[in-house]
Amino acid sequence: MVKSLSILVSCALMLSACTTRPPGIGDPVEWSSLQNWAADNQGDVWDGFLKSCQKLGHQQWREVCHLAENSGDLSDAEAREFFESNFEARPVYAEDGETRGLITGYYEPLLAGSWERSEEFRYPLYGVPKDLLIVDLGRVYPQLKNLRLRGKLVGNRVVPYYDRAQLDDDQDLLQGTEILWVNSLVDVFFLHVQGSGRIRLTDGSTVAVGYAGQNGHPYQSIGKVLAEMGELEKEEVTLFTIKDWLKSNPNRLNEVLAKNPSYIFFELRNAEADGPVGALNVALTPRRSIAVDRNVIPLGAPVWLQTTLPNEQQSPLNQLMLAQDTGGAIKGHVRADVFWGRGDEAEKMAGLMKQQGRLFVLLPKGYSIDKKQPQ
Repeated sequence: MVKSLSILVSCALMLSACTTRPPGIGDPVEWSSLQNWAADNQGDVWDGFLKSCQKLGHQQWREVCHLAENSGDLSDAEAREFFESNFEARPVYAEDGETRGLITGYYEPLLAGSWERSEEFRYPLYGVPKDLLIVDLGRVYPQLKNLRLRGKLVGNRVVPYYDRAQLDDDQDLLQGTEILWVNSLVDVFFLHVQGSGRIRLTDGSTVAVGYAGQNGHPYQSIGKVLAEMGELEKEEVTLFTIKDWLKSNPNRLNEVLAKNPSYIFFELRNAEADGPVGALNVALTPRRSIAVDRNVIPLGAPVWLQTTLPNEQQSPLNQLMLAQDTGGAIKGHVRADVFWGRGDEAEKMAGLMKQQGRLFVLLPKGYSIDKKQPQ
């Protein structure tokens, strides 16, 4: 009897192991599996999807993008019908078979700055330094197609580039690459986190800056750092509580910021453009563009998001999004960062958002996951 029970338990465990879903993009599901799919305004993503199509050169996207580009302007119902007719909705699974993951937000901040350095404006935004080397291993090793090593040359060796602490401590290291100066090191840090922003200059004009490069060091959340230090409770960590802590502890500012060794380099961009440009190199659409892990979700793909808003009611947020960006903190299978746009409301939503949610990737019918190519 004991032996029989042992065999049954072993079989059950083996069956469980065999039925555990692997991480990544799953099999197609019915459109009715997407909460409130029929109630969304899918026409709101149409222009953004056409922009994505301009960057989707792989064969598996060409036919559906050709159809889209020749369809003209579509109403919500027509856009919904187009996606239903030409795409399959596929759920995304995490490593443990879970379908829920972390959904956060980002926005386009506004900083105060100047073309000239002064006592008030003494914190620089840097362009890409000339001594930063980028090694693209994917050209030799296809399995490393999305891995780019960054460093600098010392003698005949490539070594890691300077980290945040070194670059903040010694401005001579990047001398000559300054774009402009702003009046707050805290604001500079959070501009690095957001990846793009707008700068209001002393003459009243506004310029825009966007991501141009990174020093190669991994991103580390200082919210997590502050929680581990016991300075903030994990549940109360938001953009606003982190900012308040940093501004209230100026003597520890450099110490804490240095915990995130990642450093972003910028370039000037068109301030009159519709919005900042994401990793797909198209303008992001507020509330409809998301950053994803491109090792899991193809850039340019429509993605159905099921989550909640960071308000008291935890109101549902179920709508079609576009995977048009990436981020140093956006790693993992069920992981997305919603772009909220600019302004006070966008800052509020982005700063508070740390919700649980599900992702369904919309891929052209017959799309081969195994043959997926980088975009």
